[in-house]
Amino acid sequence: MVILIGGASCSGKTTMAQKLMEEYRITYMSIDHVKMGIVRGSKYCDFSAEDPEDEVTEKLWPIVEGIIKTNIENDQHIIMEGCYLPTDKVVTFDKEYIDYIVPLYLCFSQPYIEKHYADGIIAHRSETEYKNIDSYMIKENFIRAHKNQKERCIRDGLIYFEVSEDYNQDLRSAYDWIKTMIDRKKSLRYN
Repeated sequence: MVILIGGASCSGKTTMAQKLMEEYRITYMSIDHVKMGIVRGSKYCDFSAEDPEDEVTEKLWPIVEGIIKTNIENDQHIIMEGCYLPTDKVVTFDKEYIDYIVPLYLCFSQPYIEKHYADGIIAHRSETEYKNIDSYMIKENFIRAHKNQKERCIRDGLIYFEVSEDYNQDLRSAYDWIKTMIDRKKSLRYN
């Protein structure tokens, strides 16, 4: 089983993956770490960490897809999180793989971002791993990115959980849904 946690920047993907790892003892992998390993370590890398997200996603997806398939084929459980999980690619997995994948996406509503941008988003950006503030991290960009994430999930029929009032309370339904999916899929065997 592969749990995929996607979403826009600073939506709580890494924090959720860390909590799930601790609760279920399932290894997690940050796609950001995969990206930086390739950027820093591969002489064949043809992108940089500063390239637009869509371009990096396009370059990383074949690698991420290969990791997902390999974990499934080896009956290994993993949680993968990152903003490089394109909804239009996740929904195209063949039937032999899709039954073993639990995809979900996190996003914030515009009113939540308007109200909690400084104290609820930026202030907690480094809760699980260090995140520097860069020129992208302005309120208008967050609003646009989270709105786009929600629209892509709706378009491609994927589950998303939107924080609209209270972060912990709103995400409780996401944790409950994941627990149900883990209970259903953890015993599935590919081989």
